[in-house]
Amino acid sequence: MEPTLHDGDLLLVLWGRLVRPGAVAVVRLPPDTTGTPRPLSIKRVTGADPDAPDRWWIDSDNLREGVTSFDVGSLGPDDVLAVALARVWPRPGRVTTRHTP
Repeated sequence: MEPTLHDGDLLLVLWGRLVRPGAVAVVRLPPDTTGTPRPLSIKRVTGADPDAPDRWWIDSDNLREGVTSFDVGSLGPDDVLAVALARVWPRPGRVTTRHTP
């Protein structure tokens, strides 16, 4: 989800919340082409599938990589598990300094 999110970011999510287009969500992706289950993922929900309005189209904010609905098709409502409400800041383990003039 770079540049929006980075490895190690902590998100505050609400499980079972109704999703809206544009939301960042925790989703369950279908198994890969070998049948291996994929881990839960963070994806941008871009809108309802035009061919199946009860399903969601997902995308990745990183244009260079990431699984999208172009790869796995649209997701059913049971596969959108939670909606991200906020990123917890600062990230754990990240040192922040404050400079005073």
